[in-house]
Amino acid sequence: MPRFRPRSPSFHDPVPSPGYQLLNEFKDRLGSETLSPELAHQLFGKLLRQPVKVPERALNGFFAALARAPPSIACPDGPALAITLFQQMARAGQRPVTAPTIYTYNILIGCCCHTHRPDLGPAFFGHLLKTGIRENVVTFNNLLKCLCDMKRTEEALDVLLHRMPGDLPNAITRRGHSPNVVSYSTVIDGFLKEGEIRKALDLFHEMIQQGNGHKPNAVSYTTLIDGFLKEGEISKACDLFCEMIQQRIEPDVVTYNSIIDGLCKATRAMDKAEGVLRQMVDNGVRPDTVTYNSLIHGYSTSGQSEEVARLLEEMKTQGIMWDIFTCNSFMDYLWKTRRIKEATELFYSMAEKGHKPDVVSYGIMLHGYATEGSLVDMNDFREQMVRDGVVPSLSVYNILIGAYAKCGKMDAAMLVFEDMLKHGVNHDQVTYLIVIAAFCRMGRMDDAMDKFSEMIDMGVPHDTGVYECMIKGYFRQGDLVQANKLFTEMKNKGICHSPRKGNERRHNIFDLVIGTGMA
Repeated sequence: MPRFRPRSPSFHDPVPSPGYQLLNEFKDRLGSETLSPELAHQLFGKLLRQPVKVPERALNGFFAALARAPPSIACPDGPALAITLFQQMARAGQRPVTAPTIYTYNILIGCCCHTHRPDLGPAFFGHLLKTGIRENVVTFNNLLKCLCDMKRTEEALDVLLHRMPGDLPNAITRRGHSPNVVSYSTVIDGFLKEGEIRKALDLFHEMIQQGNGHKPNAVSYTTLIDGFLKEGEISKACDLFCEMIQQRIEPDVVTYNSIIDGLCKATRAMDKAEGVLRQMVDNGVRPDTVTYNSLIHGYSTSGQSEEVARLLEEMKTQGIMWDIFTCNSFMDYLWKTRRIKEATELFYSMAEKGHKPDVVSYGIMLHGYATEGSLVDMNDFREQMVRDGVVPSLSVYNILIGAYAKCGKMDAAMLVFEDMLKHGVNHDQVTYLIVIAAFCRMGRMDDAMDKFSEMIDMGVPHDTGVYECMIKGYFRQGDLVQANKLFTEMKNKGICHSPRKGNERRHNIFDLVIGTGMA
C-alpha cells in the first residue's frame, strides 16, 4: 500500500501546523482505505483555507500518493481524485497555497493515463505552458503516452521529433538530452497498438541511429517483439529476440514470457517454446506464473493433457503460485481425464486459496457435467452461479443450450435461448447451429427453418455448417426440393461445401445432391 509521508514537524516546532494535521489525516485515511472522495474534498477545502502555505514537497507527495493508490471501496479511483482536487485548488484562485510546480504537473498528466482519461493530459499540458513553467522530459513522455492512448500517435510522433527540444533538462538521464529511450518506446508502442508495425519498426531503427542516450533497452525490444507476435509475425519477433541478445541486452522475464506466449498461441510450436524456457532458466531468469500459464494453455489447446499435468506439478515443486487461470486449467485437465471428484474438490477449494471462481471456472464445471449428461448437477451449478453473482457469458449459455438440446429437451433449451436476450447476451453462430441441429435431428424442420431464417435476419454469420445441417435434415425427411433449394442458395452466396478427409462412409452435401441428379 503506497504511503504518503509529509515532512514531520521539527524539534523546534513540536505542535504540527493545521495544514500538516490535515495532511496527516489524509495520510491516515489513505493508508486505512477510508478516504472517500467526499471526505477528500472536505479536507482539501480546509487545507486551502489555512493561513500557512502548504509546502511544495508535501503537496506533491500527497498528489503522488493518490496517483499510486490502488482501488479501494472508499476510493475506487485515486488518480481521478487527484485530478479533481487539483482542479479544486485551481478554482480557489490566489489562496495561500504553494503554486503547482513542474513536478505537480508531471504527476497529474501521468494520472490522466492511469485514470483512463488521456484527453485531460493535453489540457493540463496547455495549462502548464500558460504558467511559464519549463517542461522537462518527464512532462513530454507523459504527454506522449496520453496522445498514444487517444490513438493520436501521428501527433505524438510530431511532438517527439519536432517539438521536444534537445536542451530540455532531462529528469531521467540528467544529461540534458531529450527525447530519451522512454519517449521513443512510448510512441513505438502507440504505433503497435494501432497495427502500424512498419512505422513502429522505422522509429525503432531511427532511435538506434540517434546513438548515445537512445540505445534500445529491454523494454524497447520487448515492446516491439510483443507487437510482432500479436500480428502473427513470429519469425520477425524471433529475429528481434536474437538481435537483442547479440546487442548484449539481457531479456527479462517479461521478454521471455512474450516469446513463449507467442510461440504457444500462434504456431503451437511447443518444442520451441520449451527451448526458450530452458534458455530462460540457463540465463538465470526465473519463470513465473505467466510463463507456465502460457505453456499450459498451449499444451491444453493441442490436447496434450499429460504435459499439462507435468507443468502443474513442476509449478508446485518450484513454489510458483497458481492464479485463477492455473486453477481453471487444472480443473479442465481433471475433467478431460474424467477425474470428476477431484475437479469438483478443486472448484470448491479455489476460494479458500484466494482464487474466487470466475465465469470460466463455472463454464468448465457446467461443460463437464453437460458432457457427462449429468443435467441435475449442471442445473445445481447454474443456480449456484446465479447466487454467487457471476454473470453467464455467451459460451456458458451455449453450453447449457447444447446440454438440453443433446437430450432432446428443447423446451428447456429454448427457455435458455430466450433468457440470453433478456440479459443482453446476443446469440451467435454456435447458438443457432446448436438449436437448428437439434430440431433437424428431431425432424422438426419447420422449427429449424424458423431459426435459420431468424439467424439470417439478425445478421448472424452463417457458413457451410448450418447449410449442411439444414440440407441433411430435409434429405432425412425426403424433401429433396427444399434440400436442393438450400443447396442452390448456398452456391449463389459463394459458400463452399466442406469435403471430408479420408475414406469416411458419410457423404458430404455435394455428393448427396449430385446423387439425386438435381445439381
